[in-house]
Amino acid sequence: MLFNRGMDQIMVFRVMLGGLLALFITVANAGQPHQYKLGPLEIDTPWSRATPGEAPNGVIYVTVKNTGAEPDRLIDVASPAADQTQIHDMQVEGDVSSMWLIGELDIPAGQTVTLAPDHAHIMLVGLKKPLEVGQTFPLTLTFEKAGSVTVEVTVEPAGAMAPGQGS
Repeated sequence: MLFNRGMDQIMVFRVMLGGLLALFITVANAGQPHQYKLGPLEIDTPWSRATPGEAPNGVIYVTVKNTGAEPDRLIDVASPAADQTQIHDMQVEGDVSSMWLIGELDIPAGQTVTLAPDHAHIMLVGLKKPLEVGQTFPLTLTFEKAGSVTVEVTVEPAGAMAPGQGS
């Protein structure tokens, strides 16, 4: 009986140690930017804004750096968070905002392209549920040459202008 009891205690200790390690990794990574690499492309800190309860659409921002000698192109985006995921561009002149579907986005060789508020962005059309602060959801980016990568998008406050800066 003592042998089994000792083994049970060791198992409990291992489970507790594993849980503490997982908690430590989660806390250590909290607030850290999310960076991904796909061939010569570096994808940095995909983020979104929280949406009010009834909002039909949402938005995603991300930075893509092409460290290679050849240009690439973002040709498709997909997320289970919405019925459709599209690449849009936007322009603000005075008090008037104009937005249009561009479908694809060039990533020139040796350059960085930033999708940001009031500029090019990824549009979530037909949200399945509201986006809430702190939530994460997947986004698959497909590039013409580099292929596809799935990244985690972090939801920031509704008025955020950059990741981690709030409204």
